[in-house]
Parts: sequence; C-alpha cells; structure tokens
Amino acid sequence: MSARLEPCVSIDFDSSALDEVVTKTKDWALMHGVCMRSRQNFSPDSINFAPFVLVPSTFPKKEFEKAIELQTLVNEMIYRIANNYEFLKTTLAITNTVDPFTAQLFKIYTTVQEEGVSQAIDLGLIRSDVMLGAEPEMPLSSFKLRQVEVNTIAAGFGWLGPSSGRLHRFVMQELGHGDKLQQLPENNALEALCGGMLKAWEIYNQPQAVILFIVEDITYNICDQRFHEFEIRKQNPNVRVVRRSLTQLGRGGAVLDAERKLIIDGQEVAVVYFRCGYAPDQYPSADGCEWDARLMIERSKAIKCPSISYHLAGTKKVQQVLAEPGFLERIFDNAEKVAKLRDVFTGLYSLDLNEEGDRAAEMAIENPEKYVLKPQREGGGNNVYGKEVAEVLKQLKDNPERASYILMDIIQPPLLRNWMIRPSTQPMLVDTLSELGIFGVIIGNSKEILHNSMGGHMLRTKIHTANEGGVAAGLGALDSPFLVDL
Repeated sequence: MSARLEPCVSIDFDSSALDEVVTKTKDWALMHGVCMRSRQNFSPDSINFAPFVLVPSTFPKKEFEKAIELQTLVNEMIYRIANNYEFLKTTLAITNTVDPFTAQLFKIYTTVQEEGVSQAIDLGLIRSDVMLGAEPEMPLSSFKLRQVEVNTIAAGFGWLGPSSGRLHRFVMQELGHGDKLQQLPENNALEALCGGMLKAWEIYNQPQAVILFIVEDITYNICDQRFHEFEIRKQNPNVRVVRRSLTQLGRGGAVLDAERKLIIDGQEVAVVYFRCGYAPDQYPSADGCEWDARLMIERSKAIKCPSISYHLAGTKKVQQVLAEPGFLERIFDNAEKVAKLRDVFTGLYSLDLNEEGDRAAEMAIENPEKYVLKPQREGGGNNVYGKEVAEVLKQLKDNPERASYILMDIIQPPLLRNWMIRPSTQPMLVDTLSELGIFGVIIGNSKEILHNSMGGHMLRTKIHTANEGGVAAGLGALDSPFLVDL
C-alpha cells in the first residue's frame, strides 16, 4: 500500500464552493497565459487553460532544497559527458546499431567532430526530473529523491512552471489561506532560462544577430514557447527571436555563408534554441531535409541549445551507464560530487544482448510491475509499464532491438488527494502523484565552464493510475510544491 501525504489545506468543498473557486481559477488561468492549444479541437486562434490541480501539492522541504542544490552538479555532469567524445562513442556503440534515430544523431556528431567544430561554446538549458521514492510500508520521513531522467533538449515548462505557482497563490488566497503563501517557493525559471540564452547571445558578440527557436509545424504548448520569446525581448529589447521548423530550414529557409555563419532571411543567427527535433516523427520528409537542416545548424557558428553532443548526453543509455558502479568516477575526480549524484540514482539496467542484459530481462519478465521499459526517446508517451514490460521483452528475446531500451526500477512516490481540473471536464477528486523538475543553465567550451546555475523548477502531477505524466502530451496537470517539514 502506497504512503500518503496530507493535502496542504482542506479540499472538502460543497458543490457551490467548488464551482465558484474552479470557475474563477479557470478564468484566471486564461487571462494570465496558463494555457495550451487543444489537440482535439485545434485552431491557431484559440487556446484552453492548461490542466491543473486545484491546490498545490505537499512536498518535503528538505528534499526540494536538496534537488535545488544538486542541479549545478547535474549541469556539470552533462557538460563533462558532452565534452567526452570517447565516452559517448563507447557508451552509444551498441545503441547506434539498433536504434536508427540515435544512430542518425550520432552520425551528425561524428561528422562535425571530424570536420572540426565551428562553435566551441555550448549552451545547456537542462531539466533534471526527480520523484520521491521509498521502500513499501516505510514512513513518509524515509522518502527521498530518485532521479527519473535528465532532459537536455526541449526541456519545457520554463513559463508554465512559474505560472502554475502564481495560479496557486491566487487559489490559496481565494480559499482564505494567504498566510501560507511563504510555503510556495519563488520560481524564476523563465527569467533564468531566457537569461541563459541572452548570455550566449552576448558571448556570440554580434549585436544584429537573432535567436532562432526551432519549433514544430503545429505548436500546442504555445504559451510556454512564446513567453520565452517575450521574456527575451523584455530583458533585452534589441534582441529579436525568429521561429522556424526544421522542414522550413531544410527547404531553403537557411544557408551557411563562407564563414559558416547561419543566415536566415539575411539575418545572422547567434543562438539556436531547439523546442523540436527530439523525436523521429519530427524528421518526417522522405528526402531527409530536416536531417540536412540539423546538420547545417550543427556545422554553423551559431551557439546551439543543445548542441548534438548535449543532445546525446541526455540519452537514456548514457543515464543507465552512469548509474553503473565506477562510471561516475570516470566523469568526476571528486568523491563528494560522485556521492551526491549517486544518492539520487535509482536502479537502471542494460538490456544489451549479453549475459547482463539477459539477467535484467528475465528479472523484469518475472516481476514486470517493478520496472519501466524506456526507449531512447523524449517527449512523453514512449515508456512501457506493467504487464506490457514482460510482453515486450518476450517479443524481443534474441532480438538486437532489445538493446535500444533500458530497464529502470519503478519509483513508488507517496499519493496525495487533489482536485484535477481539465478543459471541458468536471473536476475530479483523485489520488495523484508528482514529478519535480529542476532547471539548470550551463555555458562552456571543452576547456572550461563559463556559467553554471540553477534555474527554477516545475511540478507535474498525474492521476496515480496513469503511466505517463506529460502535460503537453495530455497526460498530466500543472502543479506547484507546497513545502513542509516531515
């Protein structure tokens, strides 16, 4: 039986009181940009409020502060991996033989390495996702952080994370709990992430250059992206943001000049920020024009966020290998740093076609409910849970494709009762569980780190029976942490 956290305030409302606060909060969300475009009834001219839980979720203050403190170490870990060609080559060798998407990314990586990198500076806007976990039947005080994954490309919710905190400040005041607002931590994610892009723009040192956002053909998470653009303009009115898809760029929308400057409509690009390009379906054209665009960007002098090396550093296979005994020591020569990072790792297992992989597969087939099967994909909706873990692994027996997955222990966070509010749906009182994301900003070259900071947070919450929790994918809800001492 899962442990339970107590709601931060009473959530027992009569129907009229619930209707009043929910209606008012929906309007607040719509009027303050806590919104997304609908996937069901898409129109470029309309938006819905983003799904949210009514009150903020109780979260242990000590573990939240640990996650905040840890983020600059996570940033440094990704920086060191991204600048270690041999580590990436060795770690992804088998994955590249069985996963065409990762192989294509790695092909771009090796091409640029062999040609010579045009831009030594990399910008990482990173999000480390963690959950609370403990052994069954253990007290709440025993729950501690467990790392789910590290996102190095399109790490979203720099706007929606802070705005959900503001929404919950409004709700708490409406419910008569304004005295508890100090337990909702400040969140400067938008300012920090956009500040990171502007630091990179300044390093590029071309006052007329623009920042390029790589976006989808249809952007559902539009507010999260646009508020980044607006915040950049707010922090520096002289910097212009342009938005293009990989398809547009690959069809002649950009060129490299003789000096390898990336040029769009006659404008030089200083920084490229990817909000797209992390999944195979985002490279749809038969002629491969999106891959051509990705290679062109990587060859250019523009500062990439992420560069192809940072993208590869965030793959699931890298995460699994780092969790093996002795591997973090290859990245850090500091035992204290290694211990802090390893303290949040959970069980991760290789599924390569060897004895080790066979043992892991057999372990999961016997107890599939204890594990999650993860492919080398980002963006939500890709993982395999429950009985399907055993079914997939049985189908992949002796199949090299098995090595394109990793196996991870299921994290069992405490449950929390809350009201789930979704567009065109009645409020639902449900058991939920949450995932905390901590943002980080890192800028550096292969020789030194120029900037390294924590950059705010976000909290996503889902119904406890749902396997995936991505809000943009329609599976979770916005939330914010309410910090308590357990």
